[in-house]
Amino acid sequence: MSQQPSSLQPVGWREYGALPELGIERIKMKVDTGARTSCLHAFRLESFERDGETWLDIYVHPKQNSDEEHHCQARVLEQRSVRDSGGHQEMRYVIQTPLILGDNRYEVELTLTNRDTMKFRMLLGREAMKGRFWVDPGASYLQGD
Repeated sequence: MSQQPSSLQPVGWREYGALPELGIERIKMKVDTGARTSCLHAFRLESFERDGETWLDIYVHPKQNSDEEHHCQARVLEQRSVRDSGGHQEMRYVIQTPLILGDNRYEVELTLTNRDTMKFRMLLGREAMKGRFWVDPGASYLQGD
């Protein structure tokens, strides 16, 4: 087994995080090194203009197996074509927002799509982890519960 640089922190294959500017205090994430960009479940998106920029009303089910709805807003960074794990291509909105994972707080890009059929409401992709974390695929919640 190779040694991990001491500047990197471990994460398991699943972790809990928070998206404070979106008002999401706790969300279960699947750590996915196969995904370049992180992804957040949004079951409804409505775009609007604010100060000449495109913003979104975002409606999220932040908890698995729950119909609890959460509404938030974010400025659109861009729209991007994304290929999902099934090989399907989709145009998605991209936002940038702070993520809190353990004692770490940093900006991440999130694509937004409906993940109702998926087990996890958020994927943490490799761009968000690069230079910060290493993955222990046999562990869970190494950054705290």
